[in-house]
Amino acid sequence: MNLAPAFVRAKGEIRATFALTGGRTQVDRAFETGGLRLRFPNGRDGCEAVVVNTAGGVAGGDSALCDFVAEEGADVLLTTQSAEKIYRAQRDPAEINLSLRARDGASIAWLPQETILFSGAKLRRRLDADVGAGASLTILEAVVFGRVAMGELVVEGALHDRWRVRREGRLVFAEDFRVEGDIAGLLERPAIGRKARASAVLLHVSPRAESLLESMRGALGGAPCEWGTSAWNGMLVVRFVSPSPELQRIAIISALRALRGAEAPRVWQ
Repeated sequence: MNLAPAFVRAKGEIRATFALTGGRTQVDRAFETGGLRLRFPNGRDGCEAVVVNTAGGVAGGDSALCDFVAEEGADVLLTTQSAEKIYRAQRDPAEINLSLRARDGASIAWLPQETILFSGAKLRRRLDADVGAGASLTILEAVVFGRVAMGELVVEGALHDRWRVRREGRLVFAEDFRVEGDIAGLLERPAIGRKARASAVLLHVSPRAESLLESMRGALGGAPCEWGTSAWNGMLVVRFVSPSPELQRIAIISALRALRGAEAPRVWQ
């Protein structure tokens, strides 16, 4: 096999700070390089920012870094233009690093569309977040294992997701998810995925997070996939697994509606 040299791998970076100006949240400073771009469709009370990967996907050895800051009082929703495709890796894993910071009284929501792992893909992803006093943080990550719509049944590869969330610098939520090798076989097991081909985690951190637990359970009562939710220490967590990415998305949209009192980001449609 001819391996692609390291210098042809893609490296992208976005850094943006959002501030409340004249009663409206706007981007205050922004930097972008490589194949990543940040776009701002109109029509929302807060600021909706869309991350665009002009490369059309992520391959082994590629790296991406996104750093977003919501200053005091700002209200920011961040999403992606489409599902992110993680292609087969020849050797090294792709690396994605995300940093989210919500200053005192700010609100920041990271609601990307699904990450699709092609068979043979390798992805190492790290998320670091810090929430100020009275701030609100919402994080969603949904993963589809294999090209389900293409009938891809054998899925091999590796995924390592690492989350570290802090409130005023103090660690309040830590999670590491790792699956590698015969991913499809692992997900077939009843104790792991019960034939799942998609999974997702939704985390909400805010002063009112725990009070949303019963309304979340009510909203998901008729959800078309398996889910579970709990709340403690100013946080609400919802987990989903499903053999169908489409049905999982329906459940996620119901959860977001209950959490935010609004529909999913417009680019999801």
